[in-house]
Amino acid sequence: MPTVAAHPVLGRSLGLHPQVALRPEPFGALAYHYDTRRLVFLKHLDVVRVVEALDDHDTVADALVACDIDPARHDAFAKAIASLLDSEMLRDRTG
Repeated sequence: MPTVAAHPVLGRSLGLHPQVALRPEPFGALAYHYDTRRLVFLKHLDVVRVVEALDDHDTVADALVACDIDPARHDAFAKAIASLLDSEMLRDRTG
């Protein structure tokens, strides 16, 4: 089986932007950025779980493992996390 290159976001240390609030919903959550007024729908509960776990783990990959996400789904999660980073819902953690 050929190896697939890991998505670069998996090795990053990310967290929820301090100006973002998550509001739980039956489908997942709404993420609202108070500065940009952007609203993003997190359409799956497991994505919400991973986003909430990011601050507690060194890397995105560590958060995925801690949340018991099937490794076959890691690339899809990495793309979703990268999209949240692009929309400024997440940011790099410093220090």
